[in-house]
Amino acid sequence: MRGYFGIGVEGISKPMNLGSLLRSAHAFGASFAFTIGAAFDARAAAQSDTSAAVASMPFHAYGALTDLQLPHGCRLVGIEFRDDAIDLPGFSHPNQAAYVLGAERADLSPDLVERCDFLVKIPTKFCINLAIAGALVMYDRMISLGRFAERPVRAGGSQARPAPHVHGEPLWKRKAKPKLGSIAE
Repeated sequence: MRGYFGIGVEGISKPMNLGSLLRSAHAFGASFAFTIGAAFDARAAAQSDTSAAVASMPFHAYGALTDLQLPHGCRLVGIEFRDDAIDLPGFSHPNQAAYVLGAERADLSPDLVERCDFLVKIPTKFCINLAIAGALVMYDRMISLGRFAERPVRAGGSQARPAPHVHGEPLWKRKAKPKLGSIAE
């Protein structure tokens, strides 16, 4: 899969949810994780982060939204349950993305919503657990951007794997070839 992604939360209040989100981020191959304006107990978060994600990927704890720094070209994607957000199944994930969720029982702050390049919602009847919402977004990214076999038409699965990627010639070799119609003397 090309690109990279990070995931974070604004103002989390339950450290177990943060730990679960970090563990899922580690499992899905996140490049980094972050919090914005969050006060949490790192030991309590580590109880549900049984993969020790913080020891395996960069973790940034930003004190305020103004401190948030993303890599050049990284698009900020807010995950928010609102009518004007794009439904997750119809969203095309950017190659370089940072996903951010709001705290439990709270929305993303208006300033953070303003800073987001996209707002996406999981089409459910009501809001779901923060860590589960993060895992669903990361799973959707993996399915959307990864190389997986097409789903079978009938119920069940297929063991078929997609054909391996074939690389073209290096650019310098393509440039060295004479163009059609040119005369080489």
